[in-house]
Amino acid sequence: MNGLRLDVDLDKIGDNAKLLVDRATDRGVSVTAVTKALLGEPRLANVLVGAGVVALGDSRVENIERMRHSHVTAPMVLLRSPMPSQVDRVVRSNTTSVNTELEVLTALAAAARLCGRVHEVMVMVELGDLRDGVMPDDLHDTVRHILRLPALRLVGIGANLACRHGIAPTDQNMGELSQLVDAVESKFGTEIRTVSGGNSANLDWMTNAADLGRINNLRLGESILLGREPLHRARVAGLHTDAVTVVCEVIESRRKPTQPWGRSGQTAFGTAAEPPEDRGVIWQTIVAAGRQDIDSDDLLGPPGVKVLAASSDHLVLETATRMVPGEEIRFEPGYSALLRSMTSPFVVKNFGERRGNQSIVAVSSRRSEAGAPQPPARQPTLTIVPRPTRP
Repeated sequence: MNGLRLDVDLDKIGDNAKLLVDRATDRGVSVTAVTKALLGEPRLANVLVGAGVVALGDSRVENIERMRHSHVTAPMVLLRSPMPSQVDRVVRSNTTSVNTELEVLTALAAAARLCGRVHEVMVMVELGDLRDGVMPDDLHDTVRHILRLPALRLVGIGANLACRHGIAPTDQNMGELSQLVDAVESKFGTEIRTVSGGNSANLDWMTNAADLGRINNLRLGESILLGREPLHRARVAGLHTDAVTVVCEVIESRRKPTQPWGRSGQTAFGTAAEPPEDRGVIWQTIVAAGRQDIDSDDLLGPPGVKVLAASSDHLVLETATRMVPGEEIRFEPGYSALLRSMTSPFVVKNFGERRGNQSIVAVSSRRSEAGAPQPPARQPTLTIVPRPTRP
């Protein structure tokens, strides 16, 4: 088996999704499961639908097309505003899209008319994290524009927090979103079906808030796949944090000093390396992975293993003892490491699941081309457990 790989346990992901769906349902909230980190993998999609999510969300129309070509019929949401060059594909993929720009909405309406369809849209509102979203004062103009386009149907209003500046969901900003929805319904006499409050960063707020207001949907990705919430990268009690692991193969393990010697310049990535603390001689172990494959700053190794540095193709570790070339080291990836590993063609992807008493492993050596058919494949409180620090 290839030494550099992602092992994906679909059963553990299904467990995570089911538990989160149950917890959300207890608060009157539905779950849109985000598939983008695993590139719209159809086997993942089927597991998530089986766990009870109401829709699948992805930021790339290519991933949505991949799932559609694999006969995934669940409702889908394009989580990034469509590129004008792709509006026809967005409409034909039978998906709801999130939007902020009038020009894009107009282009979607034109594409929908040509297809003889009505395209469903959500409007994203800016609540402080300063990524995507119309300013609250511009919301009515955007809604008015949508309602003038018969080929579009306004089905939701949403917001996104925590992704750019780490702004946390609170009673104040979630309350503002609810008030904006009420104002739109009152002014235009239209019903807003879905009010999407945000992502996995909303879990703590959803669990502990006295009143959720109009919020009735969350878009969950990291918590389902990695069992963690994004604000502090803390484990959510009851969830698996090892549903996805990065497995690397040792290619060198030798006693070496902790400090380099010789005249220094920039590193391979254009930075000036600061001399590390002199800790004498250590077991320095190298595995066959690099920045082309992983985010070296976003890996949690087993006890006794510390990530020191990474170049394009080498991940340098400190290990407690010598490791034999060919041995494997298993890491828990964070969200950034997962994204990069999944998109690297050099990382083998293993999707394992149980069928009855049998364990089934499906191996994909690289990302399938977009659209290519694939083989078929209630707890009352939320407890946050701090992520362990690297040794």
